[in-house]
Amino acid sequence: MLDVAVKVAVTPLLIGGASLAGRRFGHRIGGWLVALPLTSGPVAFFLATDHGPAFAGRAAIGMLAGTISQLAFALAYQALAHRGITGALATGCATFTAATALLAPLDWSAVATFMLVLAVLAAGFVLTRRTAPAAEPVEPAGPPGWDIPLRMIVATGIVMGIIGLAPVIGPHLAGLLSPFPVFGVVMAVFTHRAHGPGAARAVLDGLVMGLAAPAVFFLVLALALPAIGLTAFVAAAITALATQAVTMFAMPGDDAGSVTAT
Repeated sequence: MLDVAVKVAVTPLLIGGASLAGRRFGHRIGGWLVALPLTSGPVAFFLATDHGPAFAGRAAIGMLAGTISQLAFALAYQALAHRGITGALATGCATFTAATALLAPLDWSAVATFMLVLAVLAAGFVLTRRTAPAAEPVEPAGPPGWDIPLRMIVATGIVMGIIGLAPVIGPHLAGLLSPFPVFGVVMAVFTHRAHGPGAARAVLDGLVMGLAAPAVFFLVLALALPAIGLTAFVAAAITALATQAVTMFAMPGDDAGSVTAT
């Protein structure tokens, strides 16, 4: 019973906190914050407690590879943001699905997968820097009262669903599916509706710049979980936060002070 209560409580608290922080510091910073493994991290932890460190370690390799699928979603949505939310979101989700299907047969070691992810993220970073959205004035639009509660409910439902399906679909596919950018999707869509396509692209630009942190997080988990068990999550969290701090220096300064209602 306590285990279920923790599962239900952790994810909404994480997305609620990230959403409030994003409102305070701006579109791009909001996207950068939700690049942290706020959904897949809890999934990995609960897989470890439910199915053992070895199972979760294998799933972590899939989650590491799934960073590529997150990048694919962000780039696809950015490319079509000017055509409206529906088309951009549908294309982003389809691109995430296609990337996941391509990665599903991949059975590489954690280190080899990490090197592939780094190469793809570097290419994505260069691409976003060439097409980075210009800063736009931020209107003081008030979000609806159900905005953050809805984000919390959806994110919790997805986490619980992946955990429930994991024994059926196996650790690798569970790992590939769990990095779906739930928080990034919600923030991009709400920002797109309130502030236009340029602001939505800024959210996803921040997401792309923050993806190095989850890549490092899951590399550490994949390598350390079988050896040291749940303590690996402490090491992974510290390493990921340090990586996220480093990527802050790549953030353009024109958005850092904006206040937004994403």
